[in-house]
Amino acid sequence: MKIAILSQGPGNYSTKRLVEEAEKRGHDVRVINYAKCYVTIESSKPVIRYEGQDLNDIDVVIPRIASSLTKYGTAILRQFELKGVFTTARSIAINRTRDKLRATQILAQSGVGIPKTVFARETADLDDVVVQAGGAPLIIKVARGTHGNGVVLAETRKAAQAVMQAFYVEGVSFLVQEFIGEAAGSDIRAFVVGGKVVASMKRQSLDDDFRSNLHQGGEGKPVKLTDLERKTAQKAARAMGLPVCGVDMLRSERGPLVLEVNSSPGFGIEKYTGHNVGEKIIEYVEQNAKRQTRKDRVGA
Repeated sequence: MKIAILSQGPGNYSTKRLVEEAEKRGHDVRVINYAKCYVTIESSKPVIRYEGQDLNDIDVVIPRIASSLTKYGTAILRQFELKGVFTTARSIAINRTRDKLRATQILAQSGVGIPKTVFARETADLDDVVVQAGGAPLIIKVARGTHGNGVVLAETRKAAQAVMQAFYVEGVSFLVQEFIGEAAGSDIRAFVVGGKVVASMKRQSLDDDFRSNLHQGGEGKPVKLTDLERKTAQKAARAMGLPVCGVDMLRSERGPLVLEVNSSPGFGIEKYTGHNVGEKIIEYVEQNAKRQTRKDRVGA
């Protein structure tokens, strides 16, 4: 098959791994910098142009859309979808995951365990926001962000109010979440492909940082999931409409709580677990690319 990986650069580790696995299995693979694509829109004739040529012979698209280019990247991906090209993540699903409030609403509606969350913007009732979220300490995060950026731990009620006021002054909507102390600065990343967990690791923060993201300097190690954790990851992926994704969870006294579903998970998990997730993604593509794409039923 002719596979296009939508990525800003072939030097990215995850992109390189996908290229390696696709070529190993005999596919014609090409890295397309979606930020340099442009489209021609006219009735019943979707066209995507790149480096002066039409991209009209692509069988499969594997999107690796950066958070900072979500709007543009998903617009390009949507044009591929209009052409009937199979994709491992639909544009609407990617947009869902980048909106933390929408993602939290979908997970909660689907019965997935999540930390108690309050969404706010106006600062008139800060005391009640703190109370509704379970009291300090609290996690406060901007509604859009990635890699642990835009996330603050407020250890006291006064600190929480100060952070919320600062966000409001900047015109930023925010989420206030209960702090799960028993997680002790760690979380679990489950890598889901085709509705199955193919690799899992525990990420531990360093230097007393409550964020365990590898991009923030956290360390990873392989971990065996409980049956409930595995089912929770699968349920979260299904709720978000993402056959390929990373599901981040906390271990709490009341069971696994999902923090985030990542539509473009990094492949660092391969280094820590020894599992070949790149191969699993290409296998998923081989098994599903010829099937008619299922209609997304989650809603915007």
